[in-house]
Amino acid sequence: GTVPGRAAAVITSVARAERFDARALALAARAAANPVVPLVRALAEAVAAGDADAAHFVHQGSTSQDVLDTGLMLVAARTAELILADLDRTADALAALAERHRDTPMAARTLGQHAVPTTFGLKAAGWLQGVLDAAERLRRVRADGLPVQLGGAAGTMAGYLEYAHVVAGLTGDGLDRYARRLPAAYAAELGLAEPVVPWHTVRTPLADLASALTVTGAALGTFAADVQLLSRTETAEVSEPGAEGRGASSAMPHKRNPALAALIRSAAYRLPGLSGTLAQAAVTDDERPAGAWHAEWEPLRAALRLAGGAAHTAAELAEGLCVHAGRMHANLGLTRGLVVSERLAAALSPLLGRAGAKAVVSTASARAATEGRHLADVLAEAPELAGRHDAESLHALCAPEHYTGAAGLLVDRVLARHRRSRPDGRG
Repeated sequence: GTVPGRAAAVITSVARAERFDARALALAARAAANPVVPLVRALAEAVAAGDADAAHFVHQGSTSQDVLDTGLMLVAARTAELILADLDRTADALAALAERHRDTPMAARTLGQHAVPTTFGLKAAGWLQGVLDAAERLRRVRADGLPVQLGGAAGTMAGYLEYAHVVAGLTGDGLDRYARRLPAAYAAELGLAEPVVPWHTVRTPLADLASALTVTGAALGTFAADVQLLSRTETAEVSEPGAEGRGASSAMPHKRNPALAALIRSAAYRLPGLSGTLAQAAVTDDERPAGAWHAEWEPLRAALRLAGGAAHTAAELAEGLCVHAGRMHANLGLTRGLVVSERLAAALSPLLGRAGAKAVVSTASARAATEGRHLADVLAEAPELAGRHDAESLHALCAPEHYTGAAGLLVDRVLARHRRSRPDGRG
């Protein structure tokens, strides 16, 4: 090391957040356009009060951006750990729902309308797939994509090397070894990644982190949006876990609003904009730009806070979600067989040809909707099917639980991925 042990001990003992006035530092930061300048001054004064010689080694070789960028990475790393823990909780709860309801039939909806039958297990598996994608990306960023910053005034590390020469007498190969070892030692001490080179103007770490947080918001927001839609009064296929005062309306005593889902969606809507700001700030100039890295601080903090809040709320929602399988079954019958018109067109195609079968089913579907009758009963009257199919056989083809395709297999595949993602190999 190039800092005497006694000086390092004194600086370490003084460098405590509670010793400094955060508001005063924030006000003083305006003069230098960043808070590191007044912080270094205050730290040096505090160290000098106890050991004047030790104060000489405060901020030795560093620049303000080294401190701020490393601080951002520390905040990001600590927050990412919390987010990942909540994503894992969410994934575990969604996996349990997918497994429990692997074969529970419900209506799939496309463009807001009933489409074909699916299973709630597959719906939950879709949510799970998104959460696993998000956790995988964020975990990768946390492991390898949050580096320390150690470049000095213009990214050459010249200040660090000069002090190593002046204080420790390093020269030649010794300085080269020092330049290689210093970032690695710094990264290991802080639990962050070691950068290949200083990244004052290569803002990939922040862009990657912002992208991972946006993917997290999208996955959780999709889950929340589906819960809101499925919990509508006229649908009522799921409901949020109850708690005192949750979902209450200021005007309507009967209301039980999907409050958890609303909180998650509100965060998900904001994250892409914050990510966009961080992406714009990644366009830099010179060796250290003016304004670009300053523009990152607030949106990054907001993105971390929103993603963290969404993940924590999603874990609570997934763990307590109430599933109403009986209502799902009832809703499948709302269209009186139309939800399986695709199956009927396929099943009748060997008799009528593909185009003929589709035409017959389309005509019968329109008539069934107009007359309020079951599709099977209308089809049984079609002259093209006379002597070939009766109402009973057509009703059997209309059973929605028998037309869920490979839903069970697809659920199993997502559950297998979830098991592989867990440290103990269990879902």
